Amino acid sequence: MLLGLFHFDNPGLDAVKFTPIDVMQAKEQAYLQALSARIAAFKPTKVLLEYPQQSDELINQRYADYLAGKYELKLNEIYQLGFRIAKLAGLKRVHGFDERDSPSDGALWEYLEKDAPATMKEVEELIAALSRRFQHEHRTMSLRDLLRKSNSPEDDNLNKGFYLRLNDVGASRRKFVGADAAAQWWQRNFRMYANVQLHATPGERVVVIAGSGHTAILRDLVKADPKRVEEKVAPYL
Repeated sequence: MLLGLFHFDNPGLDAVKFTPIDVMQAKEQAYLQALSARIAAFKPTKVLLEYPQQSDELINQRYADYLAGKYELKLNEIYQLGFRIAKLAGLKRVHGFDERDSPSDGALWEYLEKDAPATMKEVEELIAALSRRFQHEHRTMSLRDLLRKSNSPEDDNLNKGFYLRLNDVGASRRKFVGADAAAQWWQRNFRMYANVQLHATPGERVVVIAGSGHTAILRDLVKADPKRVEEKVAPYL
C-alpha cells in the first residue's frame, strides 16, 4: 500500500511553497487516528517511512518510547501516521526507505538562469501558480480531501509532469540538463523502490508512507513489478 501525502511539517525545501493545514488540530487528529486504524486493518507486517538508513536507530528509539508511553507524537507524518499505524498493527519497529545521496538537479537551474531566461520565467510563473493553488487548497479543504487528492491519478500526473515540462531543456545544444535532472529524480525513486522491494517479499504486507512526489513514481514501478501487487489506498482514506 502506497500512501502519498504532503509533508505535515513542510520544511520549505521544495520549489513550490505553501503553509500546510495544521494536522495537530482536534478535527485533523481525530481523522488521523481513524485513518491509522483503517490502514492497520490491512494488517501490515511492515511500515516503511521516508527517512534515511542513518536515522534508523533514532527513529526506532522514539518508536520504542512511543510504545512505552514516553514519547509524544511530533508533527511529521512519520509519527502522526507511521507510528500510529505500526502500533495498531502490533509491530515492534518501523523501517526507513529514503535515499538522499543521488545527484542534484543544480545544473538544470544554473542552465535556466544563464542560458534559458524565457523558460526560467515560465517555470517561476508555474511554481508561483502551484504555490497559490496549494495554499488555497490547504485553507479550504479537509485533511481527508487533501489526502484523497494527493493519491489521485491527476496529482500523480501533475507530480511527474513537472519534470517532463523541463525534460527538453538544453536538448537543442546537446546538453540535456533537463533530461538529466529528471533522470536524477527518477534515480532517487528507483533506489527507494529497491528498498521497498527488499521488504516487500512473499508473505509480507507493506505500508509505504512518503511524499506524493515519490509515490507518483513508485505506483508506476509497482504496477510494472511482476512480483508485487498494490493494495489501493483510496478506499482507506
